Amino acid sequence: MEKGKIQVTVEDIFPVIKTFLYSDNEIFIRELVSNATDAILKLKTLINLGKINKKIDDLIIEIVIDKENKILKIIDNGIGMTKKEVKKYINQIAFSGAEEFLRKYKDKNNEYIIGNFGLGFYSSFMVSDKVEIISKSYKDSEDAIHWICDGTTNFSIKNIANTITGSGTEIILHINDSSKEFLEENKIKELLIKYCKFMPIPIKLGEREVNNPYPIWKKNPINVKDEEYINFYKELYPLQIADPLFWIHLNIDHPFNLTGVLFFPKIKNKIEIQRDKIQLYKNQVYVTDNLEGIVPDFLNLLKGVIDSPDIPLNVSRSYLQSESSVKQISGYITRKVAEKLENMCKNNREDFEKNWEDIKIIIEYGMISDSNFYSKAKKFALYPDINHQYFLLEEYIKKANKFKNKKIICFYTSNIENQNSYIETIKNKGYIILLLDSPIVGHLLQKIEMDYKNINFFRVDSDQIDKILKNNKNIYNLSKEEIKILENILKQNIDNHKFIIKIEDLSDFSLPFIITVPEFIRRMKEISMTGNNMFNCNSKYNLIVNKNHKLIKKIINEKDLKTKKNLIKNSLHLIMLSQNLLTGKELTDFIYNSFEMLSK
Repeated sequence: MEKGKIQVTVEDIFPVIKTFLYSDNEIFIRELVSNATDAILKLKTLINLGKINKKIDDLIIEIVIDKENKILKIIDNGIGMTKKEVKKYINQIAFSGAEEFLRKYKDKNNEYIIGNFGLGFYSSFMVSDKVEIISKSYKDSEDAIHWICDGTTNFSIKNIANTITGSGTEIILHINDSSKEFLEENKIKELLIKYCKFMPIPIKLGEREVNNPYPIWKKNPINVKDEEYINFYKELYPLQIADPLFWIHLNIDHPFNLTGVLFFPKIKNKIEIQRDKIQLYKNQVYVTDNLEGIVPDFLNLLKGVIDSPDIPLNVSRSYLQSESSVKQISGYITRKVAEKLENMCKNNREDFEKNWEDIKIIIEYGMISDSNFYSKAKKFALYPDINHQYFLLEEYIKKANKFKNKKIICFYTSNIENQNSYIETIKNKGYIILLLDSPIVGHLLQKIEMDYKNINFFRVDSDQIDKILKNNKNIYNLSKEEIKILENILKQNIDNHKFIIKIEDLSDFSLPFIITVPEFIRRMKEISMTGNNMFNCNSKYNLIVNKNHKLIKKIINEKDLKTKKNLIKNSLHLIMLSQNLLTGKELTDFIYNSFEMLSK
């Protein structure tokens, strides 16, 4: 038996591996099964080249649990290793890389480490007191070897009799007392499904194969049926009840390799943390569902799988490295999503419109957060009106209302029920009213107005509407003296902490009192509600008083002060009620007084 010391000068290498490189000890199963997969894939290559006579169908990885002796085995019948190769790959290469890592990064945050050395095998020491390797190379002239290490830099290695049938490697973990959970079959099965579910080699635990070596993202999309995509979606996310709306099959081999399937789920008007996220794989090995940098933020609302051997990860596979290839991948994914949406809108407009309510939040989020996507989305982003007719922006512009200053005015509502009175006023004038009700619409309108300098959006309850629609037919013109009287009456009877009173020369079809929030201020408030707190907007409402309405004339001419006060109070409460602003004691008093009036 040959003994030796792993040639590293830093004696705390194992504690660093256990606690610094791999903070989550369960990933040892991913690393060891990945190594076994690599060994079998190498042997497959030799078989395909005709250098080895062996059936590819017999190649498999087995996980064996010996609970009584506290042993966990990962066994493959892959290419195997010679004694020389074990010394090179296990004792030298991995730890030379580790030593360099320690010198350079020991005092730095692992989140930003760049490295690709082969420390995966040593993650086994996070859960083991001792690790053994028994391996037989595919080369017939080589003896099998037995390597043992107890978690220090000391190891032993010896040749053993050729009792192993064929080639392959057996990793034997002597599980430590604090890691007994990894001797439970259910726990190992859970980890295999999490990390190794789609590894390209069959994995056997007990009598059952636990993985799917041929996931649909590795297949040619021409040969995949819709039913297979839906079944795969449910395999990925077993708790998802609804089927996906549609999907995008990714497949590129230049300038990088990437495959995958992205599913569009039903989202409606919600932006929330997604439990079932897009999963990142590297050569069918699960890495993470934290795809920051690879997938733009707005596409994190999608679900599915991305697999690429070219995604650069740090040594623990936990974080992306900041390389240009990551930006390329992100740009490609964005482009493919945009192309899919454009083709759907162009070739099957009716179905695209039916799905719009379920996908609009993704598209609108993309438009406000990604300038490249915004440019492409002009060809498929839809703007429905209150009659459920859908327009592309350019289509709507052709029908929109153009005014003397050549400005295009786009009227919209965010809630048909709550803003009904305003809608009716504008609709009766023959104008198109859009229904834009997503929580991020304020951001989107700002973006569009910056892009199209001649377009202005106004919500139907904006303070600008009556000025825009104003006509000169004023039936109840007030004198200057009457206006002064009106100002005094309003100041005495209306809470100036809640309302800014504005007497306006409005059109004759307008209500006597209108509550509005300035379009800009209201929009900034909405933007603030979605996470941008840079705006500290005035919380007061505008109370627009239409001096041309007959009720205003009646209030001015009323001699009885109590009646005058009640006219103002009841009118104000009515308009507040229509805007859901009447609450508490004011609402109770309004209801009580209304019944009193009905009883008279």
